[in-house]
Amino acid sequence: MRRTLLIGALALSLSGCGMAPGLMNWSADAPTPSTPSTPPASSSPSPTPTPTSQSPSATASPTATPSATSAGVTVSQAGQALRQWVDKYNAMLTKRKWWRSNARLDALFVEGALHEGVLERNHEDFGWKTGHKPIHPTGTPVIYLPRPEQQSPAGDWFIAQATYKDTEGHARPHVLGFIRSQGQPFRLAVATPVHWGQRIPKPLLDADGYITDMDGAMARAVAEEYRNFWNGERKKEGDSGYRLARNSYSRKAFPKVNKGLYVGFAGHGSIFGFRTADGGSFFLFAMINDPKSVNNVLSEALLVPKGSRTIQELGADWFS
Repeated sequence: MRRTLLIGALALSLSGCGMAPGLMNWSADAPTPSTPSTPPASSSPSPTPTPTSQSPSATASPTATPSATSAGVTVSQAGQALRQWVDKYNAMLTKRKWWRSNARLDALFVEGALHEGVLERNHEDFGWKTGHKPIHPTGTPVIYLPRPEQQSPAGDWFIAQATYKDTEGHARPHVLGFIRSQGQPFRLAVATPVHWGQRIPKPLLDADGYITDMDGAMARAVAEEYRNFWNGERKKEGDSGYRLARNSYSRKAFPKVNKGLYVGFAGHGSIFGFRTADGGSFFLFAMINDPKSVNNVLSEALLVPKGSRTIQELGADWFS
């Protein structure tokens, strides 16, 4: 679905990007979780339309079946939504110049994933091949779903882990975050392959088989640290209280990016996550360099071990 580019980034102004429905206002204080029942804070007004985005804070067991004591999406329904989305996504890829249709992009994508679709317009302009490939999951996808009463009033969200071929043809686990507005189908907000040799940690389950919600303050600090790191000319690394592990994807990519042409990240989208069974924290989110002149999307799947201030990258992807 995605491709990794570790080369100097050209600041490209996207024709029509600002008009695509559902684009998010990527500011420094972009949506992050506060409490499970509270919608994310909206960004400051912008001429770019903003989608309704849920503030993830809890997810459900991949194997346990939550009790249907209250209304809300079930594990089975989330799995069905994933399959339906994959079918629509694969069908869209067969359409000629699908990346030129705002309606098609907005029907399937939101936040960072939406910008990936829009970036394909530049790939066409430069004569590059599309970076998106059909998805054909193997095995049974893992679904992480929050308690119905802990979903945002604005809509629902869930995380899925599915194994399918990456853009180089290798079968790899991928982790994806989906959100939906009330009355709307689920759309993809962020996705990334899991690094070779890594795995998504087991979640901490509550008594009904749902994931215990993540630490919102930690989530915001971890996302901010990625801005600190990549926007190093503005803020000192570690200012958030957390620091990237030495063997992280970003540290390896950083020297290969032409900072003279690179546009620093403006913010992030919704943060999906949960507490792990061993007391750590898992986070998934996407960052965008600039909503008005997008040339980079960075997706991250992260682990902060219990009692640690070091961020370990379990998966990451650069779409440029």
